[in-house]
Amino acid sequence: MYGVPMDLGRGHRGVDMGPSGMRIAGIKEGIEGLGIAFEDRGNIAVEIPERLEPKNPKARFLGPIADSCALLRDAVGEVMEEGHMPLVVGGDHSIACGTIAGVARHHHALGEEIGVIWFDAHGDFNTPDTSPTGNVHGMPLASCLGYGDERLTGLAGRIPMLNPENVVLIGIRDLDRSERELVRESGVKAYTMHDIDRLGMARVAVEALEIVCSGTVGFHVSFDLDGCDPSIAKGVGTPVPGGVGFRESHYLMESAALSGKMISLEMTEIDPILDDGNQTAELACELVLSALGKRIL
Repeated sequence: MYGVPMDLGRGHRGVDMGPSGMRIAGIKEGIEGLGIAFEDRGNIAVEIPERLEPKNPKARFLGPIADSCALLRDAVGEVMEEGHMPLVVGGDHSIACGTIAGVARHHHALGEEIGVIWFDAHGDFNTPDTSPTGNVHGMPLASCLGYGDERLTGLAGRIPMLNPENVVLIGIRDLDRSERELVRESGVKAYTMHDIDRLGMARVAVEALEIVCSGTVGFHVSFDLDGCDPSIAKGVGTPVPGGVGFRESHYLMESAALSGKMISLEMTEIDPILDDGNQTAELACELVLSALGKRIL
């Protein structure tokens, strides 16, 4: 596991404490309890905003974010070269540029493609030209698909890092207008909360796995805790009402495990400052365990 105490991608502090929250919640003990070997490799180096001045209001702190994502990319690549599965814990969702770059670059070198399940309340599909805030944590999926600044889009050595037909968005319910248009144009499959209400998570999971596994070596799960409803995940950077429930979230992760095709996993946007008794980090730990094969019976 690598922690990434990144909060440069959002407007205020807190999610930098997410990796500590997961450690306190017992992620090591939980994974080892499944009989799986676990190694905590510490934190990726990240600058703190108090030491920096944002140079571009359209993409605040993009340079330092890209620097940390490059370190994360290399660390994830080393884990995969060693034959292990990377688990990355954030930190704001901008870290996904580094995680996915590491996984994608490793498999591109082998002539393989990867899929991505992106679980989130937001599309994360803004660019510096469309973002109303300049917060880079709203840009990582667009970056992985080749939209935006090359310091992020080029991290994997190939633009785009991902094929849009192998990317699925699940749980979205809060998108900016320009972002909404870009999602539609991109070719990614998006399941909004309306779709989940209409179809049920069981069908969404089946369809999503078919998409991310079609013609790929496997898939990465990028899990933003704000995709869950605030009633079960209060401690997140940008909560949005009307999200995915407890059992639906676990069902998706259980389905990922049953597929046998998940090759990497990250949990992001955990903010212990906004939480009650570290409950959101505890939820994140339980979701990781479901993704790694924990079962009810």
